[in-house]
Amino acid sequence: MEKFIYKKSSDITALSASFTDFTYKKHCHEEYALGVTLRGIQEYNLDGSLHSSYETGVMLFNPEQMHDGRAHDSRGLDYVMLYIEPMLFLEILGKKEIVRFTSPIVYNQALRKSILSLSGAILSEKDEALCSELLLSLVDNFNPATICTDYRKDNKLIRKAKEMIYSKLEDVLSLDVICKELAMSKFQFIRLFNANTGITPYQYFIFCKVNRAKQLLESNNDIYVAIAECGFVDLSHLNKHFKKIYGITASEYKSNFN
Repeated sequence: MEKFIYKKSSDITALSASFTDFTYKKHCHEEYALGVTLRGIQEYNLDGSLHSSYETGVMLFNPEQMHDGRAHDSRGLDYVMLYIEPMLFLEILGKKEIVRFTSPIVYNQALRKSILSLSGAILSEKDEALCSELLLSLVDNFNPATICTDYRKDNKLIRKAKEMIYSKLEDVLSLDVICKELAMSKFQFIRLFNANTGITPYQYFIFCKVNRAKQLLESNNDIYVAIAECGFVDLSHLNKHFKKIYGITASEYKSNFN
């Protein structure tokens, strides 16, 4: 059985998930993602290593950090996640540039309790003012050693390629156009992009299309507007890719915000 419930308050999305044999394909999120496993053991590949999240730990994912996900065994998983827009997270931290979590799993019980409190408030649709106060408390519980600004940034070519991909989501991905702009062959580009991001250009293109569709659905736009603006063939095409990343179809996701 699979159960995924999404709710949003301001620029924070909360997820309550429960499943047995569901598997997340490799994907990433534009937001900072913080999670707590409530039952079972969650396994995922991240930065070339296999990680296991137990009930005592807190999962931390950076924006655009590639990972997959699954239950360790047939007993399945229950967990909650918070997805926080980067600009909001940085505002609370008092930082101007993107920061990164230094570890994918930390053992900080105050932080764990804060995640559970905020996710519970959002999922039960408490007032936005309360959710904002709980978010501030959550961020204040971060150990400074958990966050760093000294990290490898995308090189200029990769940043340029991402901008070009994101600007043409309604079209077919044209590697020829991108590679001409970057002055390299298609195969050089694919290899460079994969080495820097952990994902192929086409996989990134699909992720961007799905994420843009998600944003449109959250704005209560018609689902068929999202299909057209993001270049999906039809609803079935959108639902197929949406479910691989978010566990539910785009149609089901939209119903969470009605």
